Amino acid sequence: MLFRPFSALIAGALFGLTLAGGAQADNISRPKAVVELFTSQGCASCPPADALLTSLAEQGDVVALAYHVDYWDYIGWEDTFGSKGFSDLQRGYARNWGSSRIFTPQMVINGAEGVVGSKRAKVQAALANAELPLYVSLSVQGDMLKLDVPANAALQDATIYLVRYLDRADVAIEKGENAGKSMVYTQVVVDRQIVGMWEASAGAEVKLPLEKFAPSAAGGVAILIQQERDGLPGPILGAATYAF
Repeated sequence: MLFRPFSALIAGALFGLTLAGGAQADNISRPKAVVELFTSQGCASCPPADALLTSLAEQGDVVALAYHVDYWDYIGWEDTFGSKGFSDLQRGYARNWGSSRIFTPQMVINGAEGVVGSKRAKVQAALANAELPLYVSLSVQGDMLKLDVPANAALQDATIYLVRYLDRADVAIEKGENAGKSMVYTQVVVDRQIVGMWEASAGAEVKLPLEKFAPSAAGGVAILIQQERDGLPGPILGAATYAF
């Protein structure tokens, strides 16, 4: 679920997009941070972090994404959005930081710092001086979503990820630590895939096909420009979102 081939993207990862050619994408103009929350429906301490992520998404300068992990499923409730791939992404961050420990809820800020996701003060402190050095431009041209990222020779090459998410999901949890609760989840990631590479010396221009599916699926896509080290996720250099 974490990565899919580009052909799968063409087949329909982007759905419900009906804007006219040449329209500007509805993206955050210049986000200062990407906040990735690792959470689980089976984790009793996660609901406050889920709510905090919702509020961060409303700020207007933060790209907020919720990755539901699968390692809580053993206690009796299988997270409806849980993915081993998302758990592996979290483990990748930990290994890149020299740690073997992962936990929920955890918020990762710009791919560079992890904090307890339910600790509002610590999250806000991590965001206080956060910034993304690259500007990512998104626009709709005909039946294509166009991505432009300028060159910046002071940085290192990075991978371009497309992350697809749902605006909202209502879940009645029947088992596990949150048994009996009806939860509202937002910014729920359902797919994460590589769509190109950004070269520090040349920049990047990528066009992605817009496929028209059921317009009732409210959500969006986030573009992340992320460095990697030895195959492990590292700092995020730039980001943009498109809501449909």
